[in-house]
Order: sequence, then structure tokens, then C-alpha cells
Amino acid sequence: MPLPNRWLTSLMLRCSGSNMLIDCGEGTQIAMKEKSWSPKPIDLICFTHFHADHISGLPGMLLSIGNAERTEPIHLVGPKGLKRVVDGLRIVAPELPFEIIYHELEESVQQLEFGPFVIDAFKVNHKVICYGYKISIRRLGKFDAAKAKEQNIPLKYWNKLQHGETITAEDGIIYTPDMVMGAARRGLSVTYCTDTRPTPVITEMATDADLFICEGMYGERDKLENAKKNKHMMMYEAAAIGAEAKPREMWFTHYSPSEMRPDIYKDDIWKIFPVKFARDGWTKDLTFDDEE
Repeated sequence: MPLPNRWLTSLMLRCSGSNMLIDCGEGTQIAMKEKSWSPKPIDLICFTHFHADHISGLPGMLLSIGNAERTEPIHLVGPKGLKRVVDGLRIVAPELPFEIIYHELEESVQQLEFGPFVIDAFKVNHKVICYGYKISIRRLGKFDAAKAKEQNIPLKYWNKLQHGETITAEDGIIYTPDMVMGAARRGLSVTYCTDTRPTPVITEMATDADLFICEGMYGERDKLENAKKNKHMMMYEAAAIGAEAKPREMWFTHYSPSEMRPDIYKDDIWKIFPVKFARDGWTKDLTFDDEE
């Protein structure tokens, strides 16, 4: 449930002019307005599952995007049944100036690409079908000018090859990016996971992530049976995943409404892994590692 100064679940990711959301809980629009972010550039919304606290803000969000004069299609990704659920919600938002394109997940692990985002959806263990998401930004290898010269590749093709294009020259010779590019370099990744019991695929997807955002539903250890019953995660269980996956940074989110001050468990949790206790409005800029 929403609380004073705490809205429901949503995460915005922005890269190269393309915006995507993961979940769209009640209050997402207000949280965005507090950051002075427009809904118009949202190209993609991914849903973990169809409980109301993760999707109840969608009809209003779609209307706001339409009122921002967007006409380009918007892609929606989520578990099987996505179109049926969204069509039901759209009874209150039937007319939109853009097309909605649906992508329903059916595999346990499924990869999709949208603009700069490479999305690995992975099924977790909740009371209903639920997915976590790993969002990656690839980074090409370095351009090797010496390699291009050795192969007598004309200078006019270098820039296009450097940006991943395959070139067919006037004389019929085909030049491919791998002819002039070094090995791919470490990119960026954010792993996002809520509403689940611990499961090995979470550790796999969070390994070496630049940012791992995971639910910290309960801090009190006597809530373990409740967590098991409702298929949620204890803070210390999530921290143990972090300790194994070793992300560069880890945040808790999706606290129980009873956790008014979730950071009171910091000393206990930091004995396992140095997790940060996220609050509404937190942002982080991720940049590629500097390399010679």
C-alpha cells in the first residue's frame, strides 16, 4: 500500500534518449514529476507480475503519455496474459494516440532487445507468475586503425564499421565490423527483482551487476514464516544473494508497509553484504569503466 512519502513499485531506466519502466505502481507519475521527468520518452514498460501494487498506475500513465502528444508505439513486456490484463485496465483509457505492442513472456529465461537495452527476463518464485529483469547496455570493442590499414579497408568505411554496420563496397567486397574491432568490453547491467523467494537464477542474473535492486520485504527475523507463505524475501536472505553474486552495488526496495524505517536493520544486514536501503526518488548514473 502507498504510504506518506512512499509510493508503489516502479523503476525508470534512461539511456541514449530511450526510457523504460519496470512496473508502474500507484504514484509513479507523481514520483516522475518530482524528478521533472516527462512520460513522453517512455518506449517500453516491463511488468514483473500483475498484482495491483505493480500495475495499478498504468492507465493514468498511458493517458499522460498520450497527453504529452506521443504518437510512436509503446512496447509492453510481461508474463503470459499481459494483453488481457492491460485491455481490462484500459476500459478507463480506451483512446490513445499511439499503438501498444505486446510481448508476452513464455520461457523461464527470455531475452529481448529494445533500442540500447538488452533485457533478460527470468522467472522467479512468487504466488503468481513473476519475472525479474536484467537490463544490459553492450559496449563494443575498440576500433583498431592499424588492423583496418593492414586489410586496406578504405577510410570512408571506418566510421560505419566502428558503429556496427556491414559494408558492401562498389567492387563487391564485403567489410564487417569484426574486421576492425577488438573484443567486446565490459558493458553495464542493472538487475531488478521483487516478489519472490530466493532462487538460484537471481544469483546468476545479479552476478557482477553494476546495480542489483532486490526486495527487502521483512527485516524482523520472526517474519520468515510469513515470507515463505506469501512468497517474499527476508532482508537477510536477499543480502545473502548479494554476498554470493557480488554486484558492484545493491539496493533494497519493496519494503513491507510495516517497515516504516527499514534501515534500522543496517548493522545486522551489513554483516552479510553492504546493501543500501533505497528510498523514493533515489537515482544513480552508471558509466562505462575507463580503459586505456
